Amino acid sequence: MPYTASDLRKGLKLRYEGQPYTITEYSFTKPGKGQSIYTCRLKHMLTGNTFVKNFREIDTFDELDLEEKTVNFSYEDGDQFVFLDADSEQINVPADLLGDRKYFLEDDLECKILFLDGNPVDVTFPTFVERKIEWCDAGAKGNTAAGKVMKNCRVAGGYELKCPIFVNEGDWIRIDTRTGEYADRIMGRR
Repeated sequence: MPYTASDLRKGLKLRYEGQPYTITEYSFTKPGKGQSIYTCRLKHMLTGNTFVKNFREIDTFDELDLEEKTVNFSYEDGDQFVFLDADSEQINVPADLLGDRKYFLEDDLECKILFLDGNPVDVTFPTFVERKIEWCDAGAKGNTAAGKVMKNCRVAGGYELKCPIFVNEGDWIRIDTRTGEYADRIMGRR
């Protein structure tokens, strides 16, 4: 059953002009005169390109043939990352689909892979991952007048990010996988 403009909302995945898109922003306007206007920011699911488009009540959209599987990370094979589903079926995901999120992978990490027409198009990680700080810049004493003072750090696996000045080598931190930013320090873990 096709979608109508009144079905549009943030996060909806649909086919528009034959291409797969996700709605990343949505607003509704009802002018005093005329039809309602549905303004959406669409993100292409394969290329990542975005654009803003206005739709009217009469516009319709096709549903996507989507499937989501819960999988566990197994190993890296060149420019492919191999995941296993519950039936021990091997699923290869290209490195460019993961981008910098590949640094968050560890053995047996549970993820969700979204398939479009049988091909993987997105990998959803747990919201937070815990990593040990392998290296960080020295914090400059007295450099706290500006408020939130950050320094460069590298965690196990090679990912580099900014952390607060009080974080030291050997500390464990929690990283938000959606943004790739520092979330908090884990106390008592060495």
